[in-house]
Amino acid sequence: MEFRESEDIRRWSEQIAASPYRSYLYSYPHKTAYGELNPPLPLHELWKRESGESFFLYMHIPFCAARCGFCNLFTLPDRSADAHEQYVAALERQARQWASMVAHRPFSRFAIGGGTPTLLNEQLLERLFDIAEQVMGLDPDRASISVETSPDTVTDARMKLLKERKVDRVSMGIQSFIEAEAAAIYRPQKPGEVMRALEVLKRHDFAVLNLDLIYGLPGQTLETWLYSLDRALEYEPEEIFIYPLYTRENTILKPEELRRRGQDHRLDMYRAAYERLKEKGYEAFSMRRFARPDAKSGKNLLPYGCQEEGMVGLGCGARSYTREVHYASRYGVSYKATQSIIADYVSASSYDMADYGFVLSLAEQQRRFVIKALLHREGLERSAYVARFGSDPFADSPELKRLLAAGFAMLEDGTMRLTDEGMAYSDAIGDWLISPEVRERMEEYVCE
Repeated sequence: MEFRESEDIRRWSEQIAASPYRSYLYSYPHKTAYGELNPPLPLHELWKRESGESFFLYMHIPFCAARCGFCNLFTLPDRSADAHEQYVAALERQARQWASMVAHRPFSRFAIGGGTPTLLNEQLLERLFDIAEQVMGLDPDRASISVETSPDTVTDARMKLLKERKVDRVSMGIQSFIEAEAAAIYRPQKPGEVMRALEVLKRHDFAVLNLDLIYGLPGQTLETWLYSLDRALEYEPEEIFIYPLYTRENTILKPEELRRRGQDHRLDMYRAAYERLKEKGYEAFSMRRFARPDAKSGKNLLPYGCQEEGMVGLGCGARSYTREVHYASRYGVSYKATQSIIADYVSASSYDMADYGFVLSLAEQQRRFVIKALLHREGLERSAYVARFGSDPFADSPELKRLLAAGFAMLEDGTMRLTDEGMAYSDAIGDWLISPEVRERMEEYVCE
């Protein structure tokens, strides 16, 4: 029996290692598991039951200058000032309807993402912060505030505005410092423009500068990947996110184009980056996020955990998370579908019902807790799980023992964490932990 079990573990470990890049679970359940909520659920009832210490306020700006080849996010290439203004007006209407529903808890995090929020002009950017503070009740001195940007939209005027509104983290997607690699993913970006933007960002001295890079790009080699990483490190960012390239059938860059490249070197690139970042004093907080241990916002922040519950998502394309229900507007990737969904959002007069999302059973709440904890350095704290659910995680999820037996995780002082090897296989492990019910809904999903 013992031999058969060890053989089973060995074969399973080989299966995980053979396909390390299966899916990116930045949340659970995945958005492709969402569907119609029939009947729609009143939001005031959902939020009344939320009892966390604090909430996370998120605003989604679904506009970009151009769609990158790998992107399957909810975003629309549109620079029109009129479209931006109409959208922000709708976001403010939504905020005014939601404010009283979530007023019983303070916000410990505020993020503006997209899309590219800094595609908006300074007046509209200012208005977003006014909505957060004057309508939603955000205290900028007690919340970490993060804004996403892109090289072509980094200006002194915009960065000065962000600094004045107490933004302590700015995140900029670079992906590659090599022009040919950027062009291969349909990203119109010159290295000189990237370096100009970095100089502006460093001049404004935000508490945390994050830079995003992608490995596994068409034409990229281990040497060119490390070149881009080293160039980013020259600017001493407090954080670096490294993303493996994923493509989907509904992105410009098709999976078959990558398969034609031959051998997949993403795992070698990840391991090389891990070692380089470790040498430079960065710690791995997940497979993607590396940060310097001295990276601090400088604020007296309210507590907020990696479970990301109590997320209040304003804007079309934003997701909101309560413990029992996740909900959002409908999801699309094509230009036509995205444009139609945004038009419906802008023309709506009422935003007080959840009609599209996922209702989490107790078993799915437990699974989410396990996945979110394991895929981050915080790890799965056994006592925290017992306190929440009144049961033991290893009894509810016996498959966790397989991670320990395979050496992908370790249990120390009551907390289960992925090992360095397990962290490298996070995307395969996360995919393996998806429930059969959620997987079935994901496989049935057809994206417009």
